Amino acid sequence: MAVYKRYHKEDTVSYTLGITVTFEMLRFKKEYASKVYVHSAMKQGDTLDKLAAICRDAGIGIVYADKIFNVLSQKENCYIIGEFKKFSCRLDNTKPHIVLVNPSNSGNMGTIIRSALGFGLNQMAVIRPAVDIFDPKVVRASMGALFSTDFEYFSSFDEYQENNGGREIYPFMLDAETSLHNLAPKGRYSLVFGNEATGLPEEFANTGTPVVIPHLKGIDSLNLPVAAGIAMYEATKACFK
Repeated sequence: MAVYKRYHKEDTVSYTLGITVTFEMLRFKKEYASKVYVHSAMKQGDTLDKLAAICRDAGIGIVYADKIFNVLSQKENCYIIGEFKKFSCRLDNTKPHIVLVNPSNSGNMGTIIRSALGFGLNQMAVIRPAVDIFDPKVVRASMGALFSTDFEYFSSFDEYQENNGGREIYPFMLDAETSLHNLAPKGRYSLVFGNEATGLPEEFANTGTPVVIPHLKGIDSLNLPVAAGIAMYEATKACFK
């Protein structure tokens, strides 16, 4: 009898929780897929037939087992789980980057990955300490956008710059003097966001061109995914005209 365990960041595999995320994994990172689990409550029909055909053609095993769903997923409507081997990426220094400094919330990271892909920003640097990008909560929150994103972890922002030099740097800070309305990046640039609770450290005030997102005084700050989404829209809006 198979023994299923909860996900740990030290594991060599991770999981896609749900049919949509699993299809995205099979579409963009099929070579890393190891198996697909199907719950007994999954209805027969075109969706399951399509999934079975993809797995059959790719030589990916399908396992019908309910127990793993109880272990890995807290969602009652999760009837498909994909298992995939973790993979590594390298950032493309010719493209714009999103830089997350010490992100600590899995859902927020996944949401930002999804938004970033929607704005054509699929290059993400993550500065440690940071949440595990392969956590199934991140994968699910990204709605599969993770599988179309190049990402790379760095031990510090200095290490990131050493490996990705010659870029315009835009740290987003509450006390910055440059308004987002005046942001017009071109070519190689990096939009830098801090931790959900503490923002960016003070030393980023002397890094590149710090930017503030203006808002009314009724709140002290925007939450991270909202701020990142607004910033990414402003940075790329000229591309969608």
